[in-house]
Amino acid sequence: MIECCDSGSFPFFGDVEKFLEGAARFGVYSVDDSVEFFEKKVVECLIDKLGAGVDVPNYPQFRDMNEMFLTMMEGVERARGGYLETKIPSAKADRNHIPEVLAIKTNSQKIYEERGEPFEVRTCVTGPYTLSSLFIHRDKGIFNRLGAAISQIVENNVFSGKHVKVSVVAVDEPIFGLQDDPLIDFGSEGRENLRKAWESIFHKAKIKGAQTLLHLHNTANDLFWETKTLDIIDSHVDDPIYQMKKTKDNLDSTDKFLKANISTSDFDTLIKNRIMAILQQKETEVALNKKIAETWTSIINRKTDPETFLEKTNIMKKRLNEIVGRFGEERIPLAGPECGLKSFPTYECALGCLKSVSNVVKNFEKKARSANQEKKRE
Repeated sequence: MIECCDSGSFPFFGDVEKFLEGAARFGVYSVDDSVEFFEKKVVECLIDKLGAGVDVPNYPQFRDMNEMFLTMMEGVERARGGYLETKIPSAKADRNHIPEVLAIKTNSQKIYEERGEPFEVRTCVTGPYTLSSLFIHRDKGIFNRLGAAISQIVENNVFSGKHVKVSVVAVDEPIFGLQDDPLIDFGSEGRENLRKAWESIFHKAKIKGAQTLLHLHNTANDLFWETKTLDIIDSHVDDPIYQMKKTKDNLDSTDKFLKANISTSDFDTLIKNRIMAILQQKETEVALNKKIAETWTSIINRKTDPETFLEKTNIMKKRLNEIVGRFGEERIPLAGPECGLKSFPTYECALGCLKSVSNVVKNFEKKARSANQEKKRE
């Protein structure tokens, strides 16, 4: 069975400063207006995601993901030009719970009563490679040091209760594979250290019963295939991993799985694709960027409905059919948008995308079940 799963980040509306203050105080200091505001926003958004048909919603991620996890670590200090390690990084004793995850756990009965059934959650953390890119000084051991701190955080944010279960833990590595980095050259100690860091993080999730997922924006660097505790690989819609013949062999030989990404998440790309489809002709980059800027102005001024730029369900359906046809349904446990929806202009528009994606996944599953029942009757 393929379940619908999103990647987390979402457009925020309301008092962002109050939300950030509440996030910093939640679970650490006494309850005040900011804490209540933070908690309410997180719970309401999760309920909205579940209501949109997402089977395994990520905790609502309204904050900068890199800062989220760096502020949870001891031994890390912001400096001019980036971050510095003042000692070996570790999870802070009083901040080792992700506030959004803790808010969901605390309110699990309320969410259960709203939904009428138990629910699952996807928890994501920023990966050691991506976090390392923010440090002024990087060496071959930085992945292990950051990975150990992230492992501690994961250990404290995976749980299973009467009403809710963290069923997927994702490590987000959006910049991995996008640039040449001598630290992770083939055969280097740094490359092996990064693999070990991923192994350590995923191990903490697996021993608590969660599936593990690596979220990438590019799969050109294939280190992930060597990571034994990794279950699911997740990349962008147009990534070659969804097209290459050898992917099937790699999935079978390593017993890994793919998340089928069937919806584009960058709103500039959605606008660009719509403009090109309407014009049906090539535009210069300057002219195209001008039209994109004009469209954004129209959306911001509420003269244009942003939902008109969402991809049609027949495009999503085609992508899902092709991926399942190529790799087999048994290798595709999850499907959803390729990335977070932070770039979407409105909260409602982002929910509209999730509804479309979940409908495609559910209709696919419905047809698959009907086909299987027909085969059994035969």
